[in-house]
Amino acid sequence: MQLPRIKLGVLVLVILAAACGGAGGGPSSTLDRYARALRDHDYGTAYELMSSSYRAKVSREEFVRLLRDNPREVAETAERLSAKRGSVEVSAELVYGFGDRIGLAQERGRWTIAGNPLVFYDQATPRAALRSFVRAYRLRRWDVMLRFVPEKYQQQMDGKTLQGQFEGASRDESERMMNAIEQHLEAPISEQGATARMPYGDRFEVKFVREDGLWKLQDLD
Repeated sequence: MQLPRIKLGVLVLVILAAACGGAGGGPSSTLDRYARALRDHDYGTAYELMSSSYRAKVSREEFVRLLRDNPREVAETAERLSAKRGSVEVSAELVYGFGDRIGLAQERGRWTIAGNPLVFYDQATPRAALRSFVRAYRLRRWDVMLRFVPEKYQQQMDGKTLQGQFEGASRDESERMMNAIEQHLEAPISEQGATARMPYGDRFEVKFVREDGLWKLQDLD
């Protein structure tokens, strides 16, 4: 297995899960123990401080080899961790719905919602626009779906026209298409300037266009 060079941010991140809920005395205490283990070349102890998800991917032998092969990076990491100042900020992220993400932050021992969870129809990126479009379709928000129609087509449409396209004679076909798109919400998207493409299924493709800073759907199949 090819492993990356040690970076402080990565090493801090993967041990925070163990630090927050176990008997280690909290994040700061765990970071102190980790820094001390690195400084003393006690790589077995350092490995035990890694999260279970990390240890499931990287064996103890691979972890120890990584540290031994990067002595300067290990020393720098230990020094920077030992010199840390202030409190440790603990955060979490939940993925839900149509790939939506909501952040949480721990403040004074209490978990709070970070960011704005009320942005239901984000168009900041092609993927966000696609997820928002699927949500609007599932909720039958035809007025909202119009936001994702490029300007050159909007003059020919209104909410009822759009509803007719999805719930009219081609309703079953439209439902199959939207089901397929929903199943591929995490498919790779390639961007080039103000356009983007996302292949899905055997031969279909979603085409995006950015207008006035907002991503819209130019073609679904």
